[in-house]
Amino acid sequence: MTMLTPTADSLPGALPFSLAAIPGLPDETALARLAGEFFRALPGGEASSSPLAPGIKGLAIGEPGPALQPFAAPSVGQAPVEAGPVAPEFGVPEAYAAALPMTAPISAPAGVPGSPYYFLGEAAALSSAHQAPAAGADNHVVAHPFELPGEAALRRVLDELAGERSLPAAAPPSAPGHGGYYFLDQPASVPQSDVGRFPAFDVQAVRRDFPILAERVNGKPLVWFDNAATTQKPQAVIDRLVQFYQHENSNIHRAAHELAARSTDAYEAARSKVARFIGAGSAEEIIFVRGATEAINLVAKSWGRQNIREGDEIIISLLEHHANIVPWQQLAAETGARIRVIPVDDRGQLLLEEYQRLLNDRTKLVAVSQVSNALGTVTPVKEIVELAHRAGARVLVDGAQSVSHMRVNVQAIDADFFVFSGHKVFAPTGIGVVYGKRDILEDMPPWQGGGNMIADVTFERTLYQGVPARFEAGTGNIADAVGLGAAIDYMERIGIENISRYEHDLLAYATQRVKPIPGIRLIGTADDKASVLSFVLAGYRPEEVGAALNEEGIAVRAGHHCAQPILRRFGVEATVRPSLAFYNTCQEVDLLVSVLQRLARGKGRAVS
Repeated sequence: MTMLTPTADSLPGALPFSLAAIPGLPDETALARLAGEFFRALPGGEASSSPLAPGIKGLAIGEPGPALQPFAAPSVGQAPVEAGPVAPEFGVPEAYAAALPMTAPISAPAGVPGSPYYFLGEAAALSSAHQAPAAGADNHVVAHPFELPGEAALRRVLDELAGERSLPAAAPPSAPGHGGYYFLDQPASVPQSDVGRFPAFDVQAVRRDFPILAERVNGKPLVWFDNAATTQKPQAVIDRLVQFYQHENSNIHRAAHELAARSTDAYEAARSKVARFIGAGSAEEIIFVRGATEAINLVAKSWGRQNIREGDEIIISLLEHHANIVPWQQLAAETGARIRVIPVDDRGQLLLEEYQRLLNDRTKLVAVSQVSNALGTVTPVKEIVELAHRAGARVLVDGAQSVSHMRVNVQAIDADFFVFSGHKVFAPTGIGVVYGKRDILEDMPPWQGGGNMIADVTFERTLYQGVPARFEAGTGNIADAVGLGAAIDYMERIGIENISRYEHDLLAYATQRVKPIPGIRLIGTADDKASVLSFVLAGYRPEEVGAALNEEGIAVRAGHHCAQPILRRFGVEATVRPSLAFYNTCQEVDLLVSVLQRLARGKGRAVS
């Protein structure tokens, strides 16, 4: 697949005439592009970017359906994937390569934008969606694939076109003289895709932005399916860290020199980017910490100690990571408060009726994850917050597993606190965020003391800075905060909606491929999931499955995922957890499946 926007001059063997001289035809660049689309649409032609057949939609995560015809296995020496029957496609590029033949172009209803994917949008939208990427040193993700037809075939059609010196200006595609070729309309009649608002998603272009994906493990290409533990970093983030240390490195605030000004500007710009990214009302509602764990501890040690008393109740869910359990247990032990737990059903979904029964006038805080790190369940946080507020309680939402997969708006959710870690969102480790409503933060005492968070100190008393500075004692993680800002810039260039749609369909594909393997038991089958596919395989310990996958270069997490209560709800102590990101592909899923199938056939090392 060649990343080019062809012109007549760039085609193999320049034509002996100028297409611009033919009245009524598009310019040479447009004509070459349209001709390429035409040849991919011919019966038997290549259809690597074919649109969906009319009426076909992506499957829901838990929806049963036949497996896709898998893409050709990568040439890394793995066993061939056992294919099921061809079925409707998912919204992931690799799933479209061979599953269905090219069908007639489909168009979105008037006023409704097409899919954000180039292969799901209007087939006739052939203008800027297939042009070369705009200039920009670090913006690689807007490049789109374009396949040139064979030289002889393109010469034939262009020779035929050159012989037709006059064409009806606005004849429909089926009119005589067009031969049914839609691309012979006047340029003005070709639908224009709004690439500015709905850029195409090209997973291969995205992958080129992550240098570690070229790494080899055990002689095999790295497949990074451990994204719920930490995500890989795009070159734009790596470059931003280098730039900071080469040109801006200084402590922030107060200094009178140039580098301090640069460093302060970069740090505070990152704060503003975070505020915009999660929909906060102000940058002053954003506190930088080391990660989501420290963020929850900050709220527990500051707001919690100030507001939780003996007899009060704190509600958490059975889905929680240890980081959203232990700080509240510690607070309850200190204050005499009580922990209450929202149960889940057999699919890993919260039982909201039971949650409503737990709420009462003693409830002071509800702390819940937006996405489970162990099961991938997406929780209805907006409804959870609304019900808690009716009971007079505050709500903390743990967004560590959500912000990289879906659009988050803390004001729409109406969360009182929202926390996440930078390293889960393609940013460096050691940086995280606490969002808090301004009035709540202003009423909270500092949880650490030292420099930067003070306005004035004598030996008799200390006056603290306002928010957010009062919660950022000492020298912060300046460079990695700047790196977080760069990661947010990168994600916003791609489009979080594009990322969410792609990952949803990739997870649906992975679920349908893994589910039929003999001996597989999926743990967590909620209708609404993000990123995570957690399972056990009969006859093998999770760590054995993880080791077998590692031999093929596939990185997964095998263990309790710091979420022991929810795994024990399903009668297991550990699972194998592949977790996906927008740089993963169907080919990688197929490689995972091939290893699991081999193990299921008893060709791996069994439990002794």
